[in-house]
Amino acid sequence: MNPLDTIVEALRALADHRLRTALSILGITIGIAAVMSVGTISKGGNHVVLSELETFGLNSIWVYRDWQDDSPYVQQREGSGIDASDVRAIQADREALGVRRISPLVRGGNQDLIAKRGGRSARGQVIGGSSELSAIVNDRLVAGRGLFHTDIQQAHAVLLLAPDIAARLFLAHENPLGQSISIGPHSFRVVGLLAGKSRDFLSSIGSVGGQNANDPIVMPYTTLQRLTGDEDIGTLQLEAKNFNDAEAVGQRVMGYLSIRHGGVYEYDVETMASHVETTNRILGGVAIVGLVAASISLLVGGMGIMSLMSTAVLERTREIGIRKAIGASEQHILWQFLFEAALISIAGGVLGLLIGSLVSVGLAVITGFPLIPSFEAIGAAMLVSIGVGLLSGLLPARRASKLPPVEALRT
Repeated sequence: MNPLDTIVEALRALADHRLRTALSILGITIGIAAVMSVGTISKGGNHVVLSELETFGLNSIWVYRDWQDDSPYVQQREGSGIDASDVRAIQADREALGVRRISPLVRGGNQDLIAKRGGRSARGQVIGGSSELSAIVNDRLVAGRGLFHTDIQQAHAVLLLAPDIAARLFLAHENPLGQSISIGPHSFRVVGLLAGKSRDFLSSIGSVGGQNANDPIVMPYTTLQRLTGDEDIGTLQLEAKNFNDAEAVGQRVMGYLSIRHGGVYEYDVETMASHVETTNRILGGVAIVGLVAASISLLVGGMGIMSLMSTAVLERTREIGIRKAIGASEQHILWQFLFEAALISIAGGVLGLLIGSLVSVGLAVITGFPLIPSFEAIGAAMLVSIGVGLLSGLLPARRASKLPPVEALRT
């Protein structure tokens, strides 16, 4: 019997029991669709989280004073332990420290820093940074310019507006560039408009930095220091040259600051790399749990195939005896039943891919995640499907091939 004849005979045998065949195919279909859907939505969710984390800068490092340090062996310390001279020193030694960019982060604090223009006002995050801050946090300008080095040196009264603040201070037909707004008693000129950023998912799960990314007012940190009357620099935001070296760079900068201040201050470090690793670990665990749960459907489908093939062997015992009596070998019988099991698993796999694609599209619409097929999960599911079909059909097929012809003909 050639392979074509074997396939034809397998199709004919399966067609004789359409309902049982359809139920077995359905079991595999559900398993493949579940695995594909879980893999696709997991990959889409991972992409969303990573893209939102990128709004902080994936190579970002934050160094700041450890305010929880209450060692009784060190005298009372005032201030943040970071000043402008530290910034200049780190800039000078950035190559040795492994720092690509550096920016002080000065915030408006708890003061009522409300931006006003005419009869309109808006309260947002007032952030002071250097000319390198935008590059560190992947800010993109939609109009105007960023902060220049001369703005920092001379504490120019200029600022950049995020879209939410700009929408509250200006009408839709107005161009904010070059316009003046007031913060407290001071007047500032708008020199740039920032593009919007999304942190909706991080905000919904209460993760790091889930605050609104579209309401900061960014100005030179020296200007904000003048505005608040506080010369302290609360945080240094740095960018490592390499994502994998971020933690080591942060530790070097901490040691550098500690030496400069004679060990009077204790510092702490936070890296975006640690948040990315934590996120990947959590999402990876969730994806694995989902895939394991979905794979159970494949095992159930495999048991359905085994049940179908076992029943087929019992029902076709006399047929097996006749085949062997006229010259069919054990190998012929074995392949006959294995082909039937393989056809069920392949048909279920193909239908599962189609249904899984539709489910994935629906989930992408509901969740808002991008539709990113997980080809690894799809390929693994198809291989598992075929493997489950063959393994499930192997035992009944082997039992059928070993039946003695005389005993089979008596049935």
